Formats: sequence, structure tokens, C-alpha cells
Amino acid sequence: MGKLPSIVTESNIKLLFDIQKKIDGLRANYSGSMISLTDICMKPLGQDCATQSVLQYFKMDPDNFDNYGGVDHVKYCFQASAFIVTYPVDNAIDKEGNETKRAVAWEKAFIQLVKDELLPMAQSKNLTLSFSSESSIEEELKRESTADAITILISYLVMFAYISLTLGDTPRLSSFYISSKVLLGLSGVVLVMLSVLGSVGFFSAIGVKSTLIIMEVIPFLVLAVGVDNMCILVHAVKRQPLELPLEGRISNALVEVGPSITLASLSEVLAFAVGSFIPMPACRVFSMFAALAVLLDFLLQVTAFVALIVFDFLRAEDKRIDCFPCLKISSSYPDSDKGIGRRKPGLLAHYMKEVHAPILSLWGVKIVVISVFVAFALASIALSTRIEPGLEQKIVLPRDSYLQGYFNNVSEHLRIGPPLYFVVKNYNYSSESRQTNQLCSISQCDSESLLNEIARVSLVPETSYIAKPAASWLDDFLVWISPEAFGCCRKYTNGSYCPPDDQPPCCPAGQSSCGLGGPCKDCTTCFHHSDLLNDRPSTAQFKEKLPWFLNALPSADCAKGGHGAYTSSVELRGYESGIIQASSFRTYHTPLNKQVDYVNSMRAAREFSSRVSDSLKIDIFPYSVFYMFFEQYLNIWRTALINLAIAIGAVFVVCLVITWSFWSSAIILLVLTMIVVDLMGVMAILKIQLNAVSVVNLIMSVGIAVEFCVHITHAFSVSSGDKDQRVKEALGTMGASVFSGITLTKLVGVIVLCFSRTEVFVVYYFQMYLALVLLGFLHGLVFLPVVLSVLGPPSRCVLVEKQGDRPSVSSQ
Repeated sequence: MGKLPSIVTESNIKLLFDIQKKIDGLRANYSGSMISLTDICMKPLGQDCATQSVLQYFKMDPDNFDNYGGVDHVKYCFQASAFIVTYPVDNAIDKEGNETKRAVAWEKAFIQLVKDELLPMAQSKNLTLSFSSESSIEEELKRESTADAITILISYLVMFAYISLTLGDTPRLSSFYISSKVLLGLSGVVLVMLSVLGSVGFFSAIGVKSTLIIMEVIPFLVLAVGVDNMCILVHAVKRQPLELPLEGRISNALVEVGPSITLASLSEVLAFAVGSFIPMPACRVFSMFAALAVLLDFLLQVTAFVALIVFDFLRAEDKRIDCFPCLKISSSYPDSDKGIGRRKPGLLAHYMKEVHAPILSLWGVKIVVISVFVAFALASIALSTRIEPGLEQKIVLPRDSYLQGYFNNVSEHLRIGPPLYFVVKNYNYSSESRQTNQLCSISQCDSESLLNEIARVSLVPETSYIAKPAASWLDDFLVWISPEAFGCCRKYTNGSYCPPDDQPPCCPAGQSSCGLGGPCKDCTTCFHHSDLLNDRPSTAQFKEKLPWFLNALPSADCAKGGHGAYTSSVELRGYESGIIQASSFRTYHTPLNKQVDYVNSMRAAREFSSRVSDSLKIDIFPYSVFYMFFEQYLNIWRTALINLAIAIGAVFVVCLVITWSFWSSAIILLVLTMIVVDLMGVMAILKIQLNAVSVVNLIMSVGIAVEFCVHITHAFSVSSGDKDQRVKEALGTMGASVFSGITLTKLVGVIVLCFSRTEVFVVYYFQMYLALVLLGFLHGLVFLPVVLSVLGPPSRCVLVEKQGDRPSVSSQ
């Protein structure tokens, strides 16, 4: 709570007692039964909750406040700027899940109590209160996904609306209802959705589960590819001479643009298909779904959509109204037959051919363009080394989430990191083995034992990320059985375990002091020095006394009892054979505030374990609760680079096989690589981290970048004339389709995402997609034409014969 020089005042501690009273009295309804904190909390000693609070100094009882010296004594012990209170809850692994559900029900009631009552109490004292529970992140993510579903839906609807408009002719009031292609655009979008559903359905049928990333990214990807193909096909049909029959125009259009559509789609399919072999599950599943979705979309585009184009042009020629083809208008309407199927190029195509291309043909412009793009690519390579792995929790949550303040305060005030366990497998405790001395850290233990090594690296927490020496059940057990610890390991005359003198039955419960008489007066220590070999128990002694130690309660007479501290530290199943299958030694990481700290701490712990394992020839591995989430980040750079190299390489191979032009394929490879490198540079500038979401976006960027490159390159290679004329022709025919089909469609959809309530959508979808669209546009329609005009491959066009003023071409 709060940012104050010192929070330790009498009123604040009494407020803490009031808050504690409210929480103790909280009841949650679960299936008709009322659940309290004591029903679900962790009770290591079997009676009281192990609440971690400054109030434990007063035994959680306000009546003890004055008796124990009040606030003056607390101030003498410590000064603090915040109180951190933790209520550990038992983690139950039960098949029915009732224990966990009871805990979740109480946690929900706890969150509501804090919002309704505890927050106002803290605010009345000018304090801030931040809070969280184990189920909080999951609940907040559920709230977020429903909130942003509307934003995503609006984004897609805006794109649908734009697609429907862009396929039509230049609007004319007199014939707009005929020349528009809203129905054709919506039909094309339906085909895109069918291809996505087909992919999801197929993989669901064979048992591959989809993820949230897939449902958000793949429709966006397939829409980008599909819309581009739709625009290219429709615009190609419009460019054909009107005197040709409709079948001839469709045939010529497919001859003209079919190869580049096939090339782009197959490149994307292979790039994603190869990516499905990588180990990161999110990327692998995405690649599988994307490959099939793009393939199905391509097949539907060149079959069903071509048929839909035919129907739509027949509708327009028959003067039937768009969206209502049953309605036919009479031919008496003015201009009704002039604006339909008109071959006059649109405004965008005119700009591309008559303004954009001539500017790029100037040598001064070419030098500036190449210099700027190469410089930015080199800068991006340098910048990309600054991209950090991870995914900030605060970014994933809604901006108005109560967890935002909690994470900020934990980062600022918490001075201890997550617990770290070093787990030893197959520890041989028999007297013939040296492993006991290789693990422990008390007298006669090896100087390079595991626990001594942990203590040693904890002296350099900056590099080891280990805050303190480990708590060792083995050290405490060896001390507990030693003859010097007179009050610890004791036995009755019949050989059974005898507890310390200040515990029942030696001392009745509630009695502050006990005499030497009573039921335990004949208890003796377990061992004399002569019973032990070099102060170490024999195999039989170890086997017999270990359960005693783990069940022994700590008390004033013997603080070394293992119950509570080490109850779950030793796996006793099968230990009678002389081998303890698994046991753990607990320490703590240093405070971890950044994602890169979590990754580096995990890497350091693994390297330390590996080194000690090799040295001692004992199987040791580290574990902390966050490792399962950060495992992916240890090799995420390697995964990302291999994935991108495979995807771009696959595109190069497909281009080479289909075009038989190494030159064209190399230029496409160059531009693709530059787009991806520049996107990573933008990620570094915007401080976007490398994680499953951004890696999927980078792989997707290869697929979308192909669309910006392949069509222009193919149009250039089948045009005639010198290189500048061929660039002008390519931009005139394909530039407008690529610009309106991808750039503007994606732009209108992406801009909607910036209104998302969640930072993750703003960062990973709005910012990355916007950067991708702008980079793709600049490389595809500025840099690529300049490169083609300077280094482009020779023309593959053969002039067959002049027919009027239009040459007929064929590609070799």
C-alpha cells in the first residue's frame, strides 16, 4: 500500500488489522457450502494459515498490539514504504477439481470484497491498495477477449466494406447501382472465410487445437492474400478489350495474372508448410493452419471466384442491380450502358502509370531511393539486436484492469524474487555412497558440494540471479539426528519417536512451561557419537529416522523439526531401497522486474545446474513457477531466425521453379528479406518484444510481403520495351491492384485496431501490422520498381504480331 516515506504508523497497522478481520470473516458460496480462508489456505503445521504479513509479529491478534510494544517496537525492527500481505492457498491436484474450484470461488469473493470495502478503507487513509489472486490474470484475460472481440469484428467489417467498394468501377450516380460490385466483394470475402473455416475444421478433425493467435491472425492473413487476388483478377478482366466475348476476356485475364497469383500463393503455402516443422507450438500450429487456409483460398479464388466474376459481369451487362440481381432496369436510363465494363483506366492506375513511374525513372530519384532503403536496412540489422524476448504481463491485460497497479507496485516494492528449487534426482543416501557429502553444507561436507556452490554463487547475485543460500532439508536432518541436538531426535524406551519436551504429549497443549516429569521423562537421544560413522547415519538409520524428521514439529526446544518447512521437499515413495527419487532445496531468485530478467535468471539457473551436475555426477535441475512460461524465450531468437530463413528460402525455391529465372527470384528474395529486417528494426524502435505473437507476425509478414513483390516482378518480366518502360507498364497494370488490394484494405482494417482497450492489440496488431503494410507498400511500389529498372531481368515477352494498336504477348 502506498508511496510514503514510511508506512509504519499506529493507524496504518490498526487499518491492517481491520482489513485482516474483514478477510477472516469473508465467506464464499460454492455449491451451497460457505467457504472461508481457513478452508483453502496452506497450513504447513496443520493448524493455522501461513499468512505472510507484518501482523504475524503480533500473532495476528490485535489484542497483542500493545502487549508486544506497539508501533514503537515495530519501528525499531524495520522501516517500510509498503506492507505486502500474502495468503498462500493450497494447490490441490484432484480429478474432480472441487478443491481448486472452492479456492477460485473464494478468490472471486475476495476480489469483490477488496473492490467494494477494502479499497475505500485504504483510500480514506490516503493510501493506495493494489491486489491480485491466483485466478485474477485468467479472469481479466476472459474479460479482455470479449471486450476486444467487438474491435476485431469492426476491423473486419470495415475491410469488407472497402473491398466491396474497391472492386467496382469509378462511381457514377447514374449507373452506380449496376457498376458497383458489393455482391461480388462480399462473395469473395465469404470464400476467404470458407477457406479459414476449412483449415480450422480439417485440423480440428485430426485433433490439432487452434489458439487465440490463430483466430485473430489467420483471417487477417488470408484476407490480405485473398483480397489482393480478387482485385488483381477483377482489374485484369476490366483491362481486356470490350469487343471480346466475356469468356475471352476471362481467359485473357487468367493468362495475364494467373501465373503471378499461382506463384505468390504457392510461395506462401510452402513457406508456411515448412514452418510447421519448428518446435515452438504456437508458431508450428499457426504455420499448419495458415498453409492450408492459403491453399484453400487460392483454389477457391481460381475456381469459384472466377465463376462469380462471370456471373457478376453478366449481371452488369444485363443491367441488373447489384445486390438485387432479380431487379432489372430499363435501358431508357441515361448513361446506363456507358459506364459498365469501361476499359478506361481508373484514377489510381492513371497515377501509377503517368505520375508515379516517371518520377521513379529519374536517376537522381533512383539513387536517393536505393541509398535510403539500404541505409534503413543496415540500421535495422543493428537495431534488431536490441529486441528483448518476453511478453509483459501488463501489455496483455486491459488498460483499466486492477492488475495494472498491482504489477507496478510489486515491481517497485517487492524485494524478493520467486522461489527457486534445485531438484536432485535419485539421491543415494546409503553409507557406501558419497552423495550425502556431495550435497550438504555442514561440517565434513565437500567444499564443492551442491549447497556450498549455491551459497557461493549467491554472493554474486548480479550474474547468478540467486539471492541467498538454499534451505536444506539434508543439513537440518543431519543436525537434527546429531547427539549435540539433544532436544530433537529422541526415542521412548520402546524405540518409538519421542517429541521435544515443550510439545504434546510431553507438555499438555496450552501449558507455557513443563517440568522434567511426565510421559517423556525416560526419552533419550536417538544416537551417541559411537553410533554414527563420521557423524553420518548408516543406511538403516537414515531410512528409519527420515520420516521422523519430516513429521517432527519445530518448537523452542528443537527448531530443526522438518514438518512444515520440508514436508513437500522429499519424495518418500520407494526410498526404502536407499534411493530418494526426488528431493528439492529451496532458495530465491533476486527480484525480477523485467521480462529479460526472468529469461536470464532461468538461463543462469540452468547453466549452474548443468555445471554442478557434470561436476558431481548427480542429476540436478532447477525449477521455479515461472519457468514453464519462459521456456520458450531461451531459444526464441534461434527459432525466429530459422523460421524466417526457411519461409523466405521456400519462397525463393518456388519462384525459381515456376519462373525459371534466378534473376527475378533473387530480386524477390532481396526485397522480402529487407521487408522482414526493416520490420524487426521497427520492432526495436517501438520496443516490441520477441515472443510467440511477434514471431507469428514476422512469419505472416513473409506471406503478405510476397504479395507486394511477386505481382509487380511478374508484370515487369512479361512487359516489352526498355526497363523504365516495363516498370511503367508493370505499375500501370499491377501497381493499382496491389495498392488498392493490399495496402488500402489492410490500412483501413489496421487503423480500427488502435482503438482496442488492450495494449497487446495496439502493440502487436495495430503497430506491427501498420508497420508491415507501410513497409510492404514502400518496398513493393517504390524500392522494387527502382531495383527492377536498374537490375531487372530481361523481358520474357515475345511480340507475336500487331493487332490494331495492341500487341499480343506470350510469355516464354
